[in-house]
Amino acid sequence: MKRYFAVAAIMVATSCTSNTNQKVALSATDSTTAVVADASTPLSIKLKDANVQSIYNGYIALKDALVNAKFEEAKTAAATLKTSLASQKGCESTAVTADKIAGAKDIAAQRKDFTSLSTDLIALFKHADVEAGTIYVQHCPMANKGDGGDWLSSEKKVQNPYYGDEMMECGSVVEEIKSAK
Repeated sequence: MKRYFAVAAIMVATSCTSNTNQKVALSATDSTTAVVADASTPLSIKLKDANVQSIYNGYIALKDALVNAKFEEAKTAAATLKTSLASQKGCESTAVTADKIAGAKDIAAQRKDFTSLSTDLIALFKHADVEAGTIYVQHCPMANKGDGGDWLSSEKKVQNPYYGDEMMECGSVVEEIKSAK
């Protein structure tokens, strides 16, 4: 158990969250707002830093491409995400992971690397200053040959990026990141 916590601490320390002063604000107004559809409550996202907003939008585009098993779209989304991550202080190593996804030979390799990318970005957005809406942390216990895998979603409904239509609803919401208000 101690080893697990040590590994988790190292992962967080080397993730995109090393710049913990970066705040993410979610709001329903402003021209830089990205609206992500949700059947119950739309999540409108406004970030204090346009680049951090770009990271979130890029991650969701990548996740959605993996959900829909669209290999080429996932490559494009990962390349765009890599650019945003590379220019964000503390996210340089996460950008390398996004680059691996962009250069992957098949969707299975993309999904494998998506696990570590998600771990880093979940840590980043857990430190977010959410004004409105909810970011859902979801988990599939069967991903990665039974080791499990987490991801971020803008909606509560589970759509599994690790299996797509093979097991679309495999998983559950394990945490909600929302306003402290």
